[in-house]
Amino acid sequence: MMQETLFDVLKPFGPSGCETQIRLKLTEWIRPYVDEIWSDAMNNLIAVRRGEQGGKRIMLSAHMDTIGYMVLAAEKEGFLRVTSIGGVQPAQAAARGVVFENGAQGVLYMEPLGKDKPSMEKLFVDVGAQSAQEALAIAPIGSVCVHPFQPFLCGERVSAPYMDDRSACAVLLELSRTLQKTKHEIAFVFSAQEEVGCRGAETAAYALEPDIGIAVDITPAGGTPKDEPPLPVRVGKGPAIKVKDGYSISTPSVRDGLADAARSAAIPFQYEVLPYGGTDAHAIMLSRGGVPACTLSIPCLYSHSPVETVSLGDLEQSVALLKAYLETLA
Repeated sequence: MMQETLFDVLKPFGPSGCETQIRLKLTEWIRPYVDEIWSDAMNNLIAVRRGEQGGKRIMLSAHMDTIGYMVLAAEKEGFLRVTSIGGVQPAQAAARGVVFENGAQGVLYMEPLGKDKPSMEKLFVDVGAQSAQEALAIAPIGSVCVHPFQPFLCGERVSAPYMDDRSACAVLLELSRTLQKTKHEIAFVFSAQEEVGCRGAETAAYALEPDIGIAVDITPAGGTPKDEPPLPVRVGKGPAIKVKDGYSISTPSVRDGLADAARSAAIPFQYEVLPYGGTDAHAIMLSRGGVPACTLSIPCLYSHSPVETVSLGDLEQSVALLKAYLETLA
């Protein structure tokens, strides 16, 4: 079931600022399992399961947007120049296909580098045009493209673009389907524009006023040759409970509550200390007068590349850990 759900949520178009297609798909999937569902001005999807009087309001946030590329200009020969949406890594992105929101396709490639380092300025998109005018008729300035959905199965691991953070969206979908009634109100938030500054989670948290926030996101995993910096989290060893990243230090009560729930339910987990980066937990934590928050991380190899790789077992254990936490939370 997890693989089927994951593939469903990996397919729709949805770079930051263009999340409507993925929002509609997530709405269709989660509607049977919640009591209220709406989207807001930021294009966040918010789906709420009501709790009992006296229960807490728990915000679970997984961002539905992905990194991508936006057309800046066209060369006279018909090649499009692009800028990044989010943390694109040019060296890993080149020599791949791309697809635009209107269905047009192209090839992302890079100029010869010589002694230069890979950079966005060296990238171009070939849409088969012979002139700037023809290229811009296919993909006008401001058009957005992404790498198409292409999954690879490596044992129980799956590689594809946009595991960040569609794999976490799959976790929340499966959680909504399997979670038994709790006394707490659960707000499933599929946030917009995380890749460009956690913008959607900021507005959603402000509106919801949660008592506790948990972001579900990928985290870079180690274990590949010559890791730099060395990263202790490993794919296939269970979800990671974040202690710290570049933008937040997890609230001890939430961090320890997740760890206690994992131990009680015999769910394997790891602790994560990441020297950079950030998640929706940062935005939730700073909302209004402050919200206790933590991140549950999905270990991921080759993050922000077209072959992000996760373990199906880690996804299933993430569902189990969140379920155990929510069903036992006082």
